This record gives sequence, C-alpha cells and structure tokens, in this order.
Amino acid sequence: MDRFAGAEGIPIREIHDLEEFDRAALGGSLAGCRLQALDLTERTFALLVVDSSQAVFLGCRMEPQALAHVRAGGALVFPPVPNLPFDPYRGAPYTPDELYAGLETDGYASTPDARTYAWYRRTSAGGDVLASMLRSVHDDALSDALDERLRGARVVGVMGGHAMERGSLEYAGAARLGRELARSGLTVATGGGPGAMEAANFGAYAAPYDDVMLGKALDVLARVPSFGASVGTWATAAMAVRDRWPDGGPSYGLPTWFYGHEPPNAFAAHIAKFFANATREDGLLSRCNAGVVYLPGAAGTVQEVFDAATANYYGSHGDPAPMVLVNRAHWTTTLPVWPLLTALAGKRPMADRIALVDSVREVPAALARLAWG
Repeated sequence: MDRFAGAEGIPIREIHDLEEFDRAALGGSLAGCRLQALDLTERTFALLVVDSSQAVFLGCRMEPQALAHVRAGGALVFPPVPNLPFDPYRGAPYTPDELYAGLETDGYASTPDARTYAWYRRTSAGGDVLASMLRSVHDDALSDALDERLRGARVVGVMGGHAMERGSLEYAGAARLGRELARSGLTVATGGGPGAMEAANFGAYAAPYDDVMLGKALDVLARVPSFGASVGTWATAAMAVRDRWPDGGPSYGLPTWFYGHEPPNAFAAHIAKFFANATREDGLLSRCNAGVVYLPGAAGTVQEVFDAATANYYGSHGDPAPMVLVNRAHWTTTLPVWPLLTALAGKRPMADRIALVDSVREVPAALARLAWG
C-alpha cells in the first residue's frame, strides 16, 4: 500500500543509500522522499536542481548551499547530531563488524557498542530530554528498518537465557536447532545476546556448512565459555569462527542497551539493538509469525513467554502464533510457567497453539503441528 505525504497526496519513498538517491535525482524529484543518514556532500549540484518539496532529510550531511536550497524548496531537515557514538537516523540494522569495530586493536571498551552503552547510562541518569528523544528516534528508525527487511519472511523466534555456556550440551542442542530451523526456510530471530540466543544465531550461521564445521566451531567457542570474564575475549572467539568459516547463513538479533551487561553476539547478520527494552521485546515477539521457541531461561525468558501469551490471548497480532516450551522439568517444576500458560489459554484459540516438549529435537515437528494442525 502506498503512503502519502501532505494535503497534495505526494507518494512517500524512503531512500537509504546513494544509488537510490542518484536514481531519484535523475528523475528530477525528491518530493515526499524520506532520506536517512546519507552523506550528500558530493551531491550538491543534484540537490540544487531537484524538486525537494515535502522531502524529509534525516541526519543527512550536506554543504551549506545545498542545505539552504532544500529548506527553501519546502524540505524538512533534521541535521546530524555531533559527538554521538551512534546514528539515530540509521536506515538499516547493525552488523557485528559495526558494533565491534576496533575490538582487535583497542579492546571492547573502544567499540561503538560499549561507547553507546556508556552514553546511554550517562544520559539516562541525567534525564536529558534531548537524549531521550534521540534514543526514541533511533529505536523507531530501527523498527522501520526491520519491517522492511522482514517483509514476507517466515520468522521463528528462539528465546532463552544468557547463562547457557558454550561447550555445554544445551548450547550444542540450541545450535543444532537454529541450524535446522534455518535449513527449513525459516528466518531465525533471537534476543541477540549471549547463551541460548547466541547458540541459535550460531546455528543459523552454520546452516550452509556440514556437521564437521559445526563440531569444530563449537570446539573453538568452548574455549571461551562465557562473556563474564571478558566481553572482548568472548567476542573475539566468535569473530575467529566467522573468519575461519565465512559467508554463514543470515539471522536476526534484537538485543538492548538496557541490559548493557549482555553484549550482542556476533553470529546474527542483522542486529537491531534498541535502547528501550519494551520496544525490543514487542518488536521481536510481534515479528515472529512462524512461532516462538522458549529454551530454559530465567526472568527475562519468563517475561517473553507471557508477553507473547498476552498478544495471543487478545489476538493483538492476528491469529495466535505457535509457542513451544522446551524442557518439561524446567517449565513445570523449576519455573512452573506451563501450568499457568495452559490455564490462561483455557478454551481460547491460543490453546491449540502451545506445546511443551522435552528436547530441542522435538521442536520442528511441534512447530509444524501447531502451525498447520
């Protein structure tokens, strides 16, 4: 469906790269366009001759002459914000290389991920309204980018705790699950952090490779079981796997700087890291149209179970999406979520879309049964 701007009904078009800009400028009009985070300092002549009425420039760099001209032509300009460790107007998810830039030479504290977390802590404590606005703009821009990337995809979420260590049987099982889901044509999405989340993203990354690669890569990762001692060493081990076995399969991770102690894992090709955890949680679960798998976890995973259950109960996102809880003992005894979930489901439509299984080996069949049964 087309979107339109203003009383004149000008069609809206989003422009995220210079090739798109050049095509639009060649046509003589940027009217109604939304241009995000572009360096247009080499496009001054085009900006001086093109129609910019009702265009919106979000964080685009321009020469003063071009800036004055597009404003005079009816464009709305949100200028770049100096001295930020992130771009609030970005038009695409992050990559691991972006968030971990400088890791090998200067350590984790120098990376954009660590510096953005430090900025978040400093500004949120001070209650600066400008910082709050910038965080919101950033999160909204990432949400929009996710919608564009995932349009038409069948997305399955894999949730679980960050405490699951590399080298454990549980980690290997979660990796095999992620690989099988990706190989079946599903798009794997996780909370983007360590533990079970990393394992599922790693499994999707390993989808193009055979069992030999999977075993060897798991051995490399097992040398650094957790991020607790050193985020840098933990992330470097993942980067070593990516360097040794490049061109892995794609998946998505949606971490948050709200939980700054959880660094993003390097196996999700597309990382939408948010400032607001509520935006992150809803953004992840609402996009999992092929279902959600819940591996053992603690408070965060329990919250995710009932966030999804609430949406399924009220039909907030349409038909209920499948929910598969893995590890019967964990979800009935350790954290007795399953009895409450079944009681909540009652005789509502969501009752036919929940399942409790003993192991990850049962998950693909359970998802198929709940989706098409």
